[in-house]
Amino acid sequence: MSLIAFDPARRRWSLTTPRTSYVIGLTDDDVPACLHWGPRLTPEQAAALPGAVPFRASSFDESGVAEELLTEAGARYGAASLQIRFANGDTGVEWQHTGHEIEDGHLTILMRDRAHPVEVALHYRVRAGCDVVERWTEIRSEEPVTLLRCDSAAWNLPPLPGYRLSHASGGWAAENSVRRVELPVGETVLTSRRGITSHQANPWVMVDAGEAGEEHGEVWSAALAWSGSWRVTLGRTPSGRTGWTGGFGHEGVSWQGTAWSTPVFAGLYSDGGFGGASRTWHRYVNEHVRPAAGELRPLLYNSWEAVGFHVGEESQKRMAALAARVGAEVFVMDDAWFGGRTSDRAGLGDWWPNPERFPHGLTPLIEEVHRLGMKFGLWVEPEMVNPDSDLYREHPDWVVHMPGRPRTELRHQLLLDFSRPEVADWAHKWLHRLVSEHAIDFLKWDCNRTFTQAGPGDLLVGHVRAVYSILDRLRADHPHLRVEACSGGGGRTDLGIMARTDQVWTSDNTDAADRLSIQHGFTQIYPAGAMAAWVTDSPNPITGRRVPLAFRFHVAMAGVLGLGGDLPNWSERELDEAAELVAVYKDIRPVVQHGELHRLREAVQYTLGDRVVVLAFRRRGAFGAPGVPLRLSGLDPDARYRDEDTGAVHHGVLLTSRGLLPPFPSDDYASALIRLRKEQP
Repeated sequence: MSLIAFDPARRRWSLTTPRTSYVIGLTDDDVPACLHWGPRLTPEQAAALPGAVPFRASSFDESGVAEELLTEAGARYGAASLQIRFANGDTGVEWQHTGHEIEDGHLTILMRDRAHPVEVALHYRVRAGCDVVERWTEIRSEEPVTLLRCDSAAWNLPPLPGYRLSHASGGWAAENSVRRVELPVGETVLTSRRGITSHQANPWVMVDAGEAGEEHGEVWSAALAWSGSWRVTLGRTPSGRTGWTGGFGHEGVSWQGTAWSTPVFAGLYSDGGFGGASRTWHRYVNEHVRPAAGELRPLLYNSWEAVGFHVGEESQKRMAALAARVGAEVFVMDDAWFGGRTSDRAGLGDWWPNPERFPHGLTPLIEEVHRLGMKFGLWVEPEMVNPDSDLYREHPDWVVHMPGRPRTELRHQLLLDFSRPEVADWAHKWLHRLVSEHAIDFLKWDCNRTFTQAGPGDLLVGHVRAVYSILDRLRADHPHLRVEACSGGGGRTDLGIMARTDQVWTSDNTDAADRLSIQHGFTQIYPAGAMAAWVTDSPNPITGRRVPLAFRFHVAMAGVLGLGGDLPNWSERELDEAAELVAVYKDIRPVVQHGELHRLREAVQYTLGDRVVVLAFRRRGAFGAPGVPLRLSGLDPDARYRDEDTGAVHHGVLLTSRGLLPPFPSDDYASALIRLRKEQP
């Protein structure tokens, strides 16, 4: 069966994935509408779908059309996906179909407005072996128009007995808290107006009938590939229709011109519950989004929490020696290596080694890191400038600001306007020079403030696209370079940034107990192989919580393990234990980073080939309370699994039906690592 089929008699297109189908049809008046988004259909079944009814204008009722992109034209009452203002004051689009194009798994449905010279291309892409449908929109006009809103796509659900919304919310150091609530009648808006993806929300949704669980039930989901301001509007009508529309930008932002292309807003249907939806997202991100997902992400040490702004050549060499001792593979020097950067009040924008701290430049430190057997990485924050910097004194006009208004400083810094070509070109040149002139293998790209005073124009979009372009050019010029995305922690986590980076700094909060919730939310959409997680000190520098070293390691092992503690103050026993746990992680790393993830009760399970890894946690134990066996998922019921550490043999059917009791120690914040290997019959 082909990925895309066109039925000319019925004027409908069928997109077929391994387990799902998405069918679009035209009404008699050329409105593109969703006819089916759900289980896979045969061509005969797709042909039997009821056709899309014509748009019906009414003062009181809904039109009944599940439109692929809702406009303002006619008696439409939902949140508009597309808002255009023409030179004569007309708004909206009155659809006229002009054709379509199919190339491999890419469908383009071509539309235009009946009264104005504006063309709208609705794009769909499906890939062999993948259940995700990618959608985006392109607009071309023969005359300049004002675009008030241009979403990537609108998604419509079939009638269900109820509707439950799952999404992420939170804040700095508390990202990715999963909320599951009944979707109310009316409109629900999820958004970031901050110029970045944001800590407060993340651009993905899942909707089910209120009956789905982690491993069962139907789930519809979508995620936006955009790292700036965004908006997703969900609507539920009193009569039971539900869907959402989403894309870049937010209210009050408009663009003028003759051509636009939106980011991808990808969607999927799963009958395997929230876990099934997550695993489909993980496969999609690893196979079609992340640039080097097939690699194993190395274990890095980052010096920030150990020294803060007190950076120097000799102290960094001492840190590097300890990092190598416990098994780190990349040494990353964080903030304060450059310019006059001795605090967060100065130096941003002056990207050369501080001559007092590094009198011979970075080369002696880099050579020592290499001698110790590690690669070298640096922290950078290219989009920002301190007013106390040579760059700002030379180019005060380069920052985002409103003329005549005080310039808003956050964290004592201002935002450089990358939508201006000369500013973006400056950033690319110094980054390219930095990587070219030094043996730099890794960059931690940070963005520590939100956008303010950006105005109503295209700065918010142009800036993000410039960030993308710089990263794309750097990677093309330096194929060995690997990049971690960071924005005050997890403030820039989305499919757009993941297409250009290798991992994401999940949160500035490294408290292992808090990280369980943060990582649970992250993995709803994003894979463990992109989730950077550090082991740091106890008590934790943010929360003050005291947690055993093994617990801290086991939590961080659930993603891309890293180290960030003040190693010179760790005891010999702690350093030895850390080295042992690092060795264990390197053994299980392929399973964690490339395996299938199942979220269990207070545990995560990874399966790759014949290996199964389980990381289980107990935050607080009650005296005398019986242990609860942990039921594993996705195992072969007829196979036997041998515990690699104890030699015990377990039947697959018993592991999934009766479970396994984790070997927790008796103290609070207890954890256990279980390694199983499927035995050959």
